[in-house]
Formats: sequence, C-alpha cells, structure tokens
Amino acid sequence: MAKTKTLFACQKCGCQAPKWLGKCPDCGEWNSMVEEPELKGSASSLPGEASKPIRLSDVTRAAEQRLSCGISEFDRVLGGGLVSGSMVLIGGDPGIGKSTLLLQAASHLSRGAGTVLYVSAEESAEQIKLRATRMGVVAEELYLLAETGIERIATHIKAMKPKAVIIDSIQTVFTSALDSAPGSVSQVRESAGRLMTLAKGSGVPIFLVGHVTKDGALAGPRVLEHLVDTVLYFEGDCGHAYRILRAVKNRFGSTNEIGVFEMKESGLCEVRNPSELFLSERPTGVPGSVVVAALEGTRPLLVELQALVSSTSFGNPRRTTIGVDHNRLALLVAVLEKKVGLHLSGQDIFLNAAGGVRLNEPSADLGIVAVVASSHLDRVVDPQTVFIGEVGLSGEVRAVSQPEIRVKEALKLGFTRCVLPVGNLKQVKVKGIELIGVKSVDEALDKGM
Repeated sequence: MAKTKTLFACQKCGCQAPKWLGKCPDCGEWNSMVEEPELKGSASSLPGEASKPIRLSDVTRAAEQRLSCGISEFDRVLGGGLVSGSMVLIGGDPGIGKSTLLLQAASHLSRGAGTVLYVSAEESAEQIKLRATRMGVVAEELYLLAETGIERIATHIKAMKPKAVIIDSIQTVFTSALDSAPGSVSQVRESAGRLMTLAKGSGVPIFLVGHVTKDGALAGPRVLEHLVDTVLYFEGDCGHAYRILRAVKNRFGSTNEIGVFEMKESGLCEVRNPSELFLSERPTGVPGSVVVAALEGTRPLLVELQALVSSTSFGNPRRTTIGVDHNRLALLVAVLEKKVGLHLSGQDIFLNAAGGVRLNEPSADLGIVAVVASSHLDRVVDPQTVFIGEVGLSGEVRAVSQPEIRVKEALKLGFTRCVLPVGNLKQVKVKGIELIGVKSVDEALDKGM
C-alpha cells in the first residue's frame, strides 16, 4: 500500500508545514503543530455548473425577510432577526448558557416559523429532553438529532428542509472524507465549509456552537470566523446570574449591539432595562463611586464605576482594572498628576466597572477621572450626578457622539445632574435635568464633585 502523506498543521491559525515545529511561524503559538493527512483536494467542493460573471445592475434582490427568534435581546444582537441562509457562530465559556439560549430560541422558532432541527454531537436526546423539561420548553416542531457525522447530518437537513438548524458543537462533528480526529483544523474547516455550502444553497440558517480556549478566543482555525456571517460571544461569570451576548462580526447588522440576560432556574430571561440592573446595588454616600453613561450600539447604558486608591506597600504601585482598558487608566492617571496636581505615583489604584460590563468607548474617561479623584481625596460625588466625556492628553474634555440619548437615559432613571463636554451642550435639548458643561478636567472636578 502507498504510504499516506502527512503534514503538520497549527491548531491555532491553520498554518501548514512539512515537518514538526515547536513554534508556529505564523501566529507564534508554541506546541500547536499537529500531524494530519495531506488533502489532495477540497472535500467540500460540489460538482455542478460553474458560476458566471454578472453585472451588478443586473442582480435582482429579493426583499429582506428576517425570522424572529422570539427573544428580543437575541434579535437585537443579530441585527433585527435571523437572515435566511446565514451562518451564526456562538462562542463562550463552558456552562455560560450557549445551549440553553439556543434551545430557547429553537423553541420560539419552531412555534413561529416551522420545523427546527437541533443537532447535538455532545449530548443525547434524553439529556436535551431533561433540560427542556426543566426550562418548560414545549414545541411540537422541534426535532432532536444526536449525530456526529456531517454527511448524515446533511442528509437529514435536505430531507426535512427545516426553517433553522442548530449544530452543537462544530468541534465535535466530523467528515468521513478525512482521517484526522474531530476538532482538528482540517475537520473544523471542512465540516464548516460543507455546512456553509448547504446553508447558502438551501437558504436554511444554521447556528454553530464553538468551544473557546483558555484565553477566551474561539478554538480552532481563524478561518472559521471568516467563513461564517455572524460571530457572537456569550460573556459573563458563571458565579453571577448576568450574561452579555456581544457581536464581534455581523454581515447583516451592527457589531456594537449587546443583549443582556439573567440566568434563572427556568433558563435565560431577558433584561429589558440593563441600566437599572447595573445600578440596583450601588452604594450611596461613599467616595470612589461614579455613574457614567456609555453607549452600546443604539442602547445607552448607565454603569457604575468603582475605584479604590490606597498607599502602596511595594516598590511599584499597582494598576488593576476590571471591565476597563488598563492602558486607558494609566493614561488618565498621568493626566491627573500632570494637569490637576494629584500625587498618585505612590498609590495603588483599583478600578472596576460593576455588573461585569466592558467599557470600550472613550466617553467613560471623565467618569474614570472623577472616580479616581473621589477615592484619592476621600470626597463623595453627588449620587444624582452622571458623567459623560472624553479626556485628552492636555486635560481638555472632548465631545462624544449621541449625547442626547445618554442624557435621556439618565433622566429616566432619576438623575438630576449631568456633567458633559461644552461641545455637546447645543446638541442636548432635554428638560428636567441640570446640564453642566465643562472644558477641562479641573473644571469637571470642581463642578462635579
């Protein structure tokens, strides 16, 4: 018999080499090269007539129709609903609630749209039935399939013609055309390629569940994220009840939207007003607590920032952040030292965004400055004040986008004062809340504290 040719593929990025290497030359990952059989051709290629070039003006476009998943927070992150023929990849830590969310969505889809096929390559049908009973899921048109072979899964999809398909998970299904183990680069790539061809050809939307690594990134080759239409991350701490669904790629909508859920015994429940949730346990009358108005997509969020500034007992002071960029804190602390005159070089600074929220936009800068100064000076900030604004390196306060939406959210939750950049004052026409325009960090600390 002829000897099967093999090569070594990186399980992180998919880079191939003729011999084993300790370090991947592309992504720099150590001990990620695994021996796999060499592919003579693409296993996902299908015979048929080749496509021909066509003028853009001659392309006819049907009216966009989206299927509602029955969960408004899920639909929001997807961009308004599920697009026919799309592939959605959902990743998250084990036990975070990926299968629970998709089982709830499958139940709603089956009642509203028709037949839904739930393919489980990790659990038996009896295990899924136990979870569905605990959650109170009742759906006559929801079908379960415990299968790992991609060819048999494709056969069932073509025969049933469901309105949606869920594959749980992509790392555990495999194709018989390859000899490598499930979860390897070649298996994940070829299995996802076949499902993509099936989804685009039949118009059936497919959900894929993806495992994540210790770093929180999706396991497997990066080509998997490029292949699908939408990539969602399910974030949260298993020790807390709140979960955040965030889009990092979306060909049919914005990547700035988030969905907020609360994990209960009966499953995941939508949180209609996340701002109220994040501020529900906020302490009052203590230094080191400030509320900022952030924007996630089209949704304004009021988030509590907490800071603790204390004298360091080490040679180098610590700068620890949770939910806020570490480099951003270092930059703003330097501004406070240089422009305001606060001596923070010998202080440990701990900063936390309460509720497990990640603040990425610069509109939270003014709140970070205020909360660090509040803790350092041991001065209480008015609990009815919200801060909005970006801080520059020269200590100026810059305008932010969509200030009126943020101010309206603060007014709705009972806040009476808002410290914001002078450049945003003309854009905000909201009555019932005091607007304090500031030009610099000094002025913001004087008027806001």
